[in-house]
Amino acid sequence: MSVTKEAVFKMGEAKKEWLDVAVSALDKAYVPYSRFPVGACLVTKEGKVYQGLNIENASYGLSNCAERTAFFKAVSEGERDFQHLVIAGHTPEPISPCGACRQVMVEFCEPTMPVTLLGDDGVMMETTIEQLLPYSFNNKDLPG
Repeated sequence: MSVTKEAVFKMGEAKKEWLDVAVSALDKAYVPYSRFPVGACLVTKEGKVYQGLNIENASYGLSNCAERTAFFKAVSEGERDFQHLVIAGHTPEPISPCGACRQVMVEFCEPTMPVTLLGDDGVMMETTIEQLLPYSFNNKDLPG
């Protein structure tokens, strides 16, 4: 997968690193069962970058998605403030995150935080957390 000049122009040259981090994770993904690698790049408000990749397990339910891997790495190191998420996959259209990943995004991100979805040939879509999971369940819905 290569990132097109149009995609870089659309995001801005400064954000090219984020695309590259997500794309490079595709080669590191552990996907012996599905053979469907996914890469992610989560960026803190201070600009620190966390790479995520999907990790499968023979007991399928124990597998972990790229997006959640990036979030869990960042949160385990004390990060709580994020500015952008890039998700890359070998899909003809921009890749779409699963429901579990969308719920984790809601837990840790502002509804307006940008998310870039990247497919093969640099096809890209810009969205937000709120657009990915409208009317989400969050801590405001809990009693107390």
